[in-house]
Amino acid sequence: MIGHKLITKQTPKTGINVNKVMVAKSVNITRETYFCIVQDRLHNGPVVIISPSGGTDIENVAAKTPHLVKTIPIDVHQGITESLAQKIADFLEFRGDLKAKAATEVQKLWNLFLSVDATQLEINPLVETDEREVISVDAKINFDDNAEFRQKNIFSQNEVSESDPREVDASKYNLNYVGMDGNIGCLVNGAGLAMATMDIIKLHGGEPANFLDVGGGVNEESIIQAFRIISSDSNVKCILVNVFGGIVNCATIAKGLVNACKSFKLSIPLVVRLEGTNVQEGKRILDESKLPLIFASDLDEAASKAVRADSSSKQKAFAA
Repeated sequence: MIGHKLITKQTPKTGINVNKVMVAKSVNITRETYFCIVQDRLHNGPVVIISPSGGTDIENVAAKTPHLVKTIPIDVHQGITESLAQKIADFLEFRGDLKAKAATEVQKLWNLFLSVDATQLEINPLVETDEREVISVDAKINFDDNAEFRQKNIFSQNEVSESDPREVDASKYNLNYVGMDGNIGCLVNGAGLAMATMDIIKLHGGEPANFLDVGGGVNEESIIQAFRIISSDSNVKCILVNVFGGIVNCATIAKGLVNACKSFKLSIPLVVRLEGTNVQEGKRILDESKLPLIFASDLDEAASKAVRADSSSKQKAFAA
């Protein structure tokens, strides 16, 4: 398997390269069940989802045999008590001495869920074997990004070889980056503003080259790094900076823009729209920089100018 491509329903159509193989103890399964703990917005906390019909797509089980799926809200202060664990094991149809073993396994899984700050812990299947054991054979665990500061060992094992290198690079500076196929780089603060910016660029006939959100904790250094990442894409022919300063200080953004332009000697058009906290100071800093910036007073004007600047860049490149 190593050195070859793995193609499944969960991989891209082209597959992924196999660089590592996990070897686990083989067990003889006599029966499969489904067990999952997941954070659920509807219940404002964790729920347990269980089914005695495991080893298959739980969505199909729920659709065809809904009586075989049960959802149980969990009080985070009480957790999964011994009594509740027994009821879960009973619904999963563990009998005899296996019921106590299954209940113990369920409580251990709850403790694991808490200790690693998981948002989802899915065991499919949770099995009984021919040796009268209860074993979690396959697992999927999602971790809360906000808990990275106390789960450093887990997050240090993050496998990034299949990720876009620009996304990995951006994450080092607390930037959110998603590469696209267009020509207009987008530097914004806030995911909602990013979506609106990309939509209005397309409305004016342009194509966004990326989604780059500098977030609310932005500083001058992160702005410089954001420009470095955007400008590393040779397809980018224009950069649109659209910042609405709430918790973000426009003066900080402006200083970062000036330093970035000087550091990377940008040769492509840069359209800037600033609004919000300390915007006048931000505009003053940009005016005094004497940089060849294209200013816009609102988002519609900014997008329109970015699309026109992108078109002009393409024409110059074609003429050359």
